[in-house]
Amino acid sequence: MLTAFIRAFRTPDLRKKLIFTLGIIVVYRLGAHVPIPGVDYKTVQECVGQASGSQGLFGLVNLFSGGALLQITVFALGILPYITASIIIQLLTVVIPRLEALKKEGQAGTAQITQYTRYLTVALAVLQGTGLVATARSGALFSGCTVASGVIPDRSVFTTVSMVICMTAGTCLVMWLGELITDRGIGNGMSILMFISIAATTPSALWSIKQQGKLAAGWIEFGGVIVVALAVVGLVVFVEQAQRRIPVQYAKRMIGRRSYGGTSTYIPLKVNQAGVVPVIFASSLLYLPALVAQFSSGESGWKTWVTQNLTKGDHPLYICLYFVLIVFFAFFYIAISFDTGEVADGMKRYGGFIPGIRAGRPTAEYLSYVLNRVTWPGSLYLGLIALVPTIALAGFGASQNFPFGGTSILIIVGVGLETVRQIESQLQQRNYEGFLR
Repeated sequence: MLTAFIRAFRTPDLRKKLIFTLGIIVVYRLGAHVPIPGVDYKTVQECVGQASGSQGLFGLVNLFSGGALLQITVFALGILPYITASIIIQLLTVVIPRLEALKKEGQAGTAQITQYTRYLTVALAVLQGTGLVATARSGALFSGCTVASGVIPDRSVFTTVSMVICMTAGTCLVMWLGELITDRGIGNGMSILMFISIAATTPSALWSIKQQGKLAAGWIEFGGVIVVALAVVGLVVFVEQAQRRIPVQYAKRMIGRRSYGGTSTYIPLKVNQAGVVPVIFASSLLYLPALVAQFSSGESGWKTWVTQNLTKGDHPLYICLYFVLIVFFAFFYIAISFDTGEVADGMKRYGGFIPGIRAGRPTAEYLSYVLNRVTWPGSLYLGLIALVPTIALAGFGASQNFPFGGTSILIIVGVGLETVRQIESQLQQRNYEGFLR
């Protein structure tokens, strides 16, 4: 593997892509430490220190921003508005005929859908930026800080609008940097930025566990966390590579004097067909009641119940709801993103069939049956990956937003494997051996 890295840097064009990607990553991390105008930087640092690593309700957003959210910097919103916009557009493609028609138009339609995603990203950035400023002004961003209300000393309309514009511009810049990596770098730009955001918080979280540990100055807890993380990463790699291959046979066709078709291939159905989307959906849905309760005034019964049951990641009710929602959204997302009828029609159009299954509707029913059977272990695996690290690491004094949680591990492993495959394919085009021998 080290030899492959050396060969990658010895290849001139690939070396330029890698250096360019590293330069974009440096710019992205610098922007995550530049505070926006109107924020008292000293007060923010004091509140972050008093929080002691607990990120409360904003852990998911802070995770995708690489820790920039709680610092209230230019890249405070990070890549999350673009991720949300992409998921929304993908879901609307199934519902809105216009978007579905654009998806079938090829490259031109995909470019138009990408443009719609950018517009929606800007709208979501304005909305989330406004919510972040309002939360910081009310002191709810740092609930355990005694000087949280002084994070934004100037509460004029001009200052508020300027802060929202700065964060929206930062989100647009992050989106542009991701597209630059896709076009001129090694590809998969948005995913790489998301990978960097999550990986950037890992060293500080590990060191905080070591400092909070009591056995052998914290080194035993530190080593235990590393062992648990490696075991979970190994399980994720194993399952992410697993797939159910459905054989497909194409009949021979005579066109003139030439014979076409007659080949055998397969349809790969991954065990985790939905990826990390169900985990994000479940986290966001459980985030909403706690957010509403936090901003509501008074001490009503429902607010007390939500605060006691839906704000702590180690609460039994929270764990059960989180697991059930992940399983539900796994089936929901696959049902709307994988159209078995369209796949069956495409196979029939080109003379393909599954051995033993008639073409057309029987093929679609068979694919739905197999997909449901495969989705069950995949959804249960997602639920366990999202919960087991939380439960295991809680014994070492880690917070519920520890970077080795389910969402972060799935993203880090998935993006890492995809990036290695892309570099490997470019090496193989130049007659070099790849990373995976």
